[in-house]
Amino acid sequence: MPFELFVALRFLREGKAQTALILGGTTIGVAVIIFLSALIGGLQATLIDQTLSAQAHVILKRPDRVARVVTPADGAAVVARLEKTPEREKSIEQWQALLGEIRATPGVVAATPTAAGSAFASRGELSRSVALRGLDRQSFDQVIKLVPRITVGAFRVDGTEAVIGTVLAHDLGVEVGDKLRITTPQGRGDVFTVSGIFDVGNKDVNQRWVLVSLRQAQTLLDLAGGITTIEVKVDEVFAAEGVAQELGALTGLTAESWMKLNQQLLTGLQAQSSSSVMIQVFVVIAVALGIASVLGVSVIQKSREIGILKATGTSTGTVLRIFLIEGAIVGVAGSLLGGLIGAGLSTFFAHAVKNPYGESLFPIDLTPRLFLTASAVALVTGLLSAWYPARHAARLDPAQVIRGG
Repeated sequence: MPFELFVALRFLREGKAQTALILGGTTIGVAVIIFLSALIGGLQATLIDQTLSAQAHVILKRPDRVARVVTPADGAAVVARLEKTPEREKSIEQWQALLGEIRATPGVVAATPTAAGSAFASRGELSRSVALRGLDRQSFDQVIKLVPRITVGAFRVDGTEAVIGTVLAHDLGVEVGDKLRITTPQGRGDVFTVSGIFDVGNKDVNQRWVLVSLRQAQTLLDLAGGITTIEVKVDEVFAAEGVAQELGALTGLTAESWMKLNQQLLTGLQAQSSSSVMIQVFVVIAVALGIASVLGVSVIQKSREIGILKATGTSTGTVLRIFLIEGAIVGVAGSLLGGLIGAGLSTFFAHAVKNPYGESLFPIDLTPRLFLTASAVALVTGLLSAWYPARHAARLDPAQVIRGG
């Protein structure tokens, strides 16, 4: 065993009360960091997952029309009044070629064409305003995972089959296998069979979405083979805005990312992250001050032993390393104990408090990276906290210390 390690362990054993205080502070600090990071990380992941449960990362569509200025004969400028743009005028031209370019763009995981417009869903005397969405089932499920959210039936939109949300199904009193009439404001309509009912955790989507095949929607919306949007999934959700700008420049279409459409959510997530970082910084500072204070007292108490060591030929660097090793030992031991306590506390909260649906109110996000980060913070904090007491111990004059003792 190296001499520095042997002496450091001996000092730690002799000062059991001081060692317990240092180790306890480090352990609690690491546990707080892991618990807080896991809790906030889990909450943020849940919020993002719920937001993107029925929303693509990037949506591409044709630019909106702007009002034209008409100048009458008398020279007065009049802004033309625009009526709602017909769905066929929102159609994306040559979308098949654009879809191939989009899918080949770096950062894009999947892309799907959709034909969307307003319509009415009716059964008997009951009628509701809905958002009709025509889609390609296979590529759509790659962008928005709807299969796991089907509560009854299956995700099928073949022929005249339709998939609707739980709220709309309740409002119209329909179940899987029942008939539903879909009519557009232009008077086109058809009868569909409900093949599945979904629940994405969003009341508005559950109440308004009616999913049918792309071909059926194109017919009802008079799109003549066209589509209204291209929806994209990216590999990194927080890189969606950058990918959206790149796709907009590439295609000439208006590109909107989920980040742009959910500014308030992002502001809230950033506030959560900032609060978490501030709390962790203060925890680290408190732990560092505690370690430095206790080791400083230890230097004073062991000044005679240090003087004897230096008088017998122990170098200043060796004395310095002894106390740095003490800080490192405390950091490593504290990170291990704190990691276990933090993980246990996080798991307890995740399983102890649940909502009426059996889902955890405190979702956690425990990852190897989190443990490694907390351990690195504990080790660095231990070394830095031990640096000043170690320098003080290394500078002690052995003659004065022994004579004074």
